[in-house]
Amino acid sequence: MKRPLTGVLFDLDGTLLDTAPDMHGALERLMGEHGLPPLAYEAVRGHVSHGSRALVQLGFPDLDEFAREPLKQRFLDIYAERLCLATRLFPGMQEALVEMEARGLCLGVVTNKPGWLTMPLLDALGLTSRFATIVSGDTLPQRKPSPEPMRHAARQARGEPDGFVYIGDAERDIAAGRAAGMHTLVAGWGYIEAGEDTQSWAADAHLAEPGDFWTWLEGLPGGSRCLAS
Repeated sequence: MKRPLTGVLFDLDGTLLDTAPDMHGALERLMGEHGLPPLAYEAVRGHVSHGSRALVQLGFPDLDEFAREPLKQRFLDIYAERLCLATRLFPGMQEALVEMEARGLCLGVVTNKPGWLTMPLLDALGLTSRFATIVSGDTLPQRKPSPEPMRHAARQARGEPDGFVYIGDAERDIAAGRAAGMHTLVAGWGYIEAGEDTQSWAADAHLAEPGDFWTWLEGLPGGSRCLAS
């Protein structure tokens, strides 16, 4: 490692939080308003990390982008009303966060989700105060896969990008982290579509569950001594 590891940054949907149940519920209600039968949860889950536009396209594939735009806004309105009914930390994430904090790692979130949804969601789950930096999709003019949100998060956390690792479940997450000079890890528990080749993303490692972070760290030259003191 170029410098000691000082912090861990997380994508939100599909990495830190399991938001798919509430996103699926919002799409189900939107489709019901238009007389359409709901899509199965498993058909929707793999698309959640791609945001509202992708979900509305999934539910209304016969409409063009112009016609889907008001539906996207209606989807977001519905979702905002039911933001945290079933959303939770992924299994094992609470324990991973506690251990990271205990070892002195700085924690942060970098997401393409807009701030008017990100902050109320983290507040509702009592997580906001745990993060030194929270960069939403509208914090900067750029969004992932641009590296700028990652660099901004490192600055807010008073560190350098190569002292951070970014964990995400989409190719743009890994691309943004790598371009910023960060270590990158694939969240294998996230919203990854069947057949998607995550190896082609060229991340540093693939984690099957949050606790695998420590296995990755111990496998580096110097192991846990890579942590900043």
